[in-house]
Amino acid sequence: MPVKIPTTLPARTTLENENIFIMDEDRAIHQDIRALRVAILNLMPTKISTETQILRLLSNSALQVEVTLLNTATHESKNTDADHLLEHYVTFDDVKDQKFDGLIITGAPVEQMPFEDVDYWQELKRIMDWSETNVESTFHICWGAQAGLYHKYGIPKYDLPRKMFGVFEHRLLNRTESLMRGFDDIFLAPHSRHTEIRREDIEKHSELQILAESEDAGVYIVSDKDGRNLYITGHSEYDPLTLKGEYDRDVNKGLPIHVPKNYYPNDDPSKMPNVRWRGHANLLYANWLNYYVYQSTPFDPNEIPKRNK
Repeated sequence: MPVKIPTTLPARTTLENENIFIMDEDRAIHQDIRALRVAILNLMPTKISTETQILRLLSNSALQVEVTLLNTATHESKNTDADHLLEHYVTFDDVKDQKFDGLIITGAPVEQMPFEDVDYWQELKRIMDWSETNVESTFHICWGAQAGLYHKYGIPKYDLPRKMFGVFEHRLLNRTESLMRGFDDIFLAPHSRHTEIRREDIEKHSELQILAESEDAGVYIVSDKDGRNLYITGHSEYDPLTLKGEYDRDVNKGLPIHVPKNYYPNDDPSKMPNVRWRGHANLLYANWLNYYVYQSTPFDPNEIPKRNK
């Protein structure tokens, strides 16, 4: 089944050109199934690119997914056209009385700030608290993962001496966990961040388990043992040229940045990068939708969350 998105969303044209099966609302309403309701809290400044990346991965499933795009009311986006936000996004107050099968909280370029100094921190805490009673499973990405672990468990983030930037090998630590089904023992994923969380802090909490980590990039996938919250410290959703775009942007601004590791052939930025993380990314999202959302969520959305794993 496809992801169900509005006909006016810019991502639609991109996905159709990639021959990805999407469905408009008129066709979806005639299918005698309940679509999974997934909200995406998009904290990235490049909202349209992030929408497209995540929708591409949500579409690679046998499940019909109905997406609601959320943005913060306490922060005004300066990089996305206001008309796009007005037409396609809603705020937390618009959905706070609703139930969702899944929630995705994206990363944000605020990781070097203390959490409490982020202008939408109080609003984000409300959303994360609300998700405990109104969402079956929440998928946190990069800074969103750091924010979730800090808010719920008090786990700190630490500044890195140099940006974690590139594509890194990761080791599978728990092959019996549903999220990791089908994963290779060693798999690749992109990272782009200035801070990290540490294994020793996570291990202080018996409710958490580390499912994958990297010798170079550190902890990668963390999960509550009941599967209600997943924390992904990297960017499996990145397009082939996303890291290139970040690198070129910083070079053009004269900012200190090193070539992303293991991304360009022979680490030569004059060459086109190879994509080596796409299979893992699709499997990660498909497993989340299947095992942590579809197979756990009740048919009646009013009963969300309802799980004893």
